[in-house]
Amino acid sequence: MTAISLRWPFYFHPMKHSIIAAGKPALGYAKTGVSEYLKRLQRYGSYELKHIKDGSSEDVSKRLTEASAGTLRIVMDERGESLNTAQLSKRIQDWEMRGVKRASYLIGASDGHTEALRKDADMVWALSPLTLQHELALLVLLEQIYRVATIHRGEPYHR
Repeated sequence: MTAISLRWPFYFHPMKHSIIAAGKPALGYAKTGVSEYLKRLQRYGSYELKHIKDGSSEDVSKRLTEASAGTLRIVMDERGESLNTAQLSKRIQDWEMRGVKRASYLIGASDGHTEALRKDADMVWALSPLTLQHELALLVLLEQIYRVATIHRGEPYHR
């Protein structure tokens, strides 16, 4: 008789992650960091970065809503829920175990998200209680997503 392994990723399919951000990074360090973490993430599953046109809070929130249709929406906002990395890891695992297929992380305009988008979100998450410049928020978000991916794989990066 052959033993069957039920370890991840064999007993469920990891969800696809989309990071949707208003505007493109212009600062050198942000471009380099974003590129590096997207490259690292490719070996862990499906991770994509989409840029939408920047603009007013209302216009960007509308574009973010349209771009994230049919996904679990995670709105990035300093007024949101504070999670440490272990809590984020558990939350993502819980979503995957519940069968969530796609999640979108939404980074909005410089004047923030509309109240309507925050209310429609499945989660409003604060990377920090500080207001982060959008390019830095994108870089921190990608690093945390990468850190969670290594935790799920049992790799040492997160230590």
